[in-house]
Amino acid sequence: MSYDFLQKLGINDINSGAYCGEWLETSGTVLEVKTPIDGSVIGKVKQASAEDYEKVIQKAGDAFKVWRTIPAPKRGEVVRQIGHALREYKEDLGALVTLEMGKIKAEGLGEVQEMIDMADFAVGQSRMLYGLTMKSERSQHFMMEQWHPLGIVGVISAFNFPVAVWSWNTFLALVCGDSTVWKPASKTPLTAIACMNIIHDVLKRNDCPDGICSLVIGSGREVGELMVNDPRVPLISATGSTPMGQKLAAKVSARLGRTILELGGNNAIIVTPAADMEMAVRAILFGAVGTAGQRCTSTRRIIVHESIEQELVDKLVAAYKQVTIGNPLEEGTLMGPLVADYAVDDMMAAIERIKAEGGEIVYGGEKLDHPGGCYVTPCIARAKNEFEIVQEETFAPILYIIKYSDFDEALALHNGVPQGLSSAIFTNDVREAHKFLSEVGSDCGIANVNIGTSGAEIGGAFGGEKDTGGGRESGSDAWKAYMRRQTNTLNWGTELPLAQGIKFGE
Repeated sequence: MSYDFLQKLGINDINSGAYCGEWLETSGTVLEVKTPIDGSVIGKVKQASAEDYEKVIQKAGDAFKVWRTIPAPKRGEVVRQIGHALREYKEDLGALVTLEMGKIKAEGLGEVQEMIDMADFAVGQSRMLYGLTMKSERSQHFMMEQWHPLGIVGVISAFNFPVAVWSWNTFLALVCGDSTVWKPASKTPLTAIACMNIIHDVLKRNDCPDGICSLVIGSGREVGELMVNDPRVPLISATGSTPMGQKLAAKVSARLGRTILELGGNNAIIVTPAADMEMAVRAILFGAVGTAGQRCTSTRRIIVHESIEQELVDKLVAAYKQVTIGNPLEEGTLMGPLVADYAVDDMMAAIERIKAEGGEIVYGGEKLDHPGGCYVTPCIARAKNEFEIVQEETFAPILYIIKYSDFDEALALHNGVPQGLSSAIFTNDVREAHKFLSEVGSDCGIANVNIGTSGAEIGGAFGGEKDTGGGRESGSDAWKAYMRRQTNTLNWGTELPLAQGIKFGE
């Protein structure tokens, strides 16, 4: 099948896997990119080799030395223009996200809109990179702190948000004065290539140094390992599974580098007797079924009071039966395919484990017969929080129903998993709501009342605790992660007093 938007985005039959202001003649192996919609090949990428990576990283280092000297508001102006370019290509890039990853068209467009919003946010942030002044204990001394550009930022993104994660990191890094090198997921490299094509003219028009926004496409064992172990890359921002993050963090910390880790989630919604049931059902449906359950913020667990459990299950089953599953490029589809065959296999294996541990499949969980596609029906299962399979994150549309009898038990069940990304409660009881948001409530980085776990806005810092990795992207003061902090003391007097009143040699 022919897709006109591929040509508009500069996607060729065979594409280079390395960009640093220009596309390199890469020398790595050829990667076939298949759409999960029907399994057909939609493009090929000649991946970056170790030699190609070295060219890119050297360019990025040289670019940083120039870019850091450009005033931050002028760096912000470049990001503003990038946001404008993304607006022009929103429809085409959104369609490519859908084609390559499998999320429905509305979500593909929403992801590009998130990039546009992130550009707007970063532009404002470029004039708010504030430091502090402080009073010195020494007479005729002035103290302050500054934030300086850090260096090369390595961005490792996952398949499920193939462009948004790059923008969260890159746009803030750019206004902070850093250069960036992006390694996208091997399942979704074409969207990354399209992004470089979109921003290319903006960077050239503004005489930006080649290499401030770079791309290397290759396997984690090759290109990824080089970046993770490279002391020239002081910060690695990585999105992926918890096991991946644990391995990556150990290697980066061994060289005393920094990480921003956005890892697994096992997100729960507590539904109390005081909940608006219709609102809860709508939020659960999107959280559990949206992106075919392949968001780190997808709703995995429902912790519901025993008095309303059956009512909620009945309403969810009725809602699930109305979910249209099919080609995500077609209007009216609410759930597209999983990203690949292995994801389907993982889901089927998880369902067998649910049964083996004593759980009950209430609805769905079947593999659909679709030539070349990776389609399933979303699954609802009654389970217990202590099941081993429930304690893990299965990246698929499986929703666990877990009963509770009192509110403290609900909180304990909610927090009783290794992950701590997103959380929510549906209640109209003000005490329950406030307790959920308190220090004894949700232990997640994101906690919501009367909205679901999925669909975070860029204005709030995004990230989680425990096995989710502790990283934060976007929002608030997340820009500080992309800079180095410096404390300055200036003596404007003629004496040289020491701190803490120390007398030396007098």
